[in-house]
Order: sequence, then structure tokens, then C-alpha cells
Amino acid sequence: MRREHLLPSPEDTRALGAALAELVRPGDLVVVVGPLGAGKTAFTQGVGAALGVREPVTSPTFVIARVHRGGRLPLVHVDAYRLGSVADVDDLDLDVTVSDSVTVVEWGQGLVEQLADEHLEVRLDRRDDDVRTALLVPHGPSWEQRLDGAA
Repeated sequence: MRREHLLPSPEDTRALGAALAELVRPGDLVVVVGPLGAGKTAFTQGVGAALGVREPVTSPTFVIARVHRGGRLPLVHVDAYRLGSVADVDDLDLDVTVSDSVTVVEWGQGLVEQLADEHLEVRLDRRDDDVRTALLVPHGPSWEQRLDGAA
């Protein structure tokens, strides 16, 4: 799978999430970073759709975390925007669900990496022409191999 992506539409952002969902395994942590409007939730919607999540995947800004079951793997969707520290993340007890789920965390950079030995960072950005870009940054050999091995 390419490491850099041009995403002209929200559908392209969802498609990238869906393609990435084909690579995920139980216990995976995906940290999605980028400014407001960069497509973090659209990306997670693509992941959820490809995993077979039946209910809508919406931003968990006010509830902080949602668990979606019923698909190939449970999807734990977290919005860490309002969390101020690693201690706040610890209070969520996410480590209880991480081992059997795919955990996607928006705004989690610097807060959630300790939840897994390896993780994938998805850096989304929004250009002035409203086109999004994505950079996939693997942290650990398993993610390196999966990204390199995906067509």
C-alpha cells in the first residue's frame, strides 16, 4: 500500500480507511492526526464500513469513545481531543478492549501510543483547494510489513 495518498473527496478518504481495514488485526492501534476538517471521522467511517460495522460511525467527541460490534472485528473509536494527558487516557480503560479490537483514535498523537507495542499513524491534512492528503507512518515492523506487502 502506498504511504502517501491524495484524497480529492470524502469518498476517497473513506476508501482509504476501507483499504486499511483489510490489513488490520485484533489488537491494532491506529492513531489519526490532522487539523479540524481533515477527514479523520470520514477515514474511520471507511474502516468501520469495511469491518462490517452496521451502525453509523460518528465522531465520539462528546462521549470520547464508542465501541462498534458486529463486524469482522470490534471497532473502538476514540476522540482524544478533549483529553489532556496520558492519565486521562488511562481513566478510559481502553487497554481492556485493545487486545481483541481495532482501536482508532482521533487526536491521539502523544497520548495513546502506550496502548500497543506498535501502531499506525495516519496523518491527514487539508489543502487550500479542499483536497485532503494522507501519509501512513508505520511504527513497528508488523505495520512496515503489512504496508509493504499490500498491493
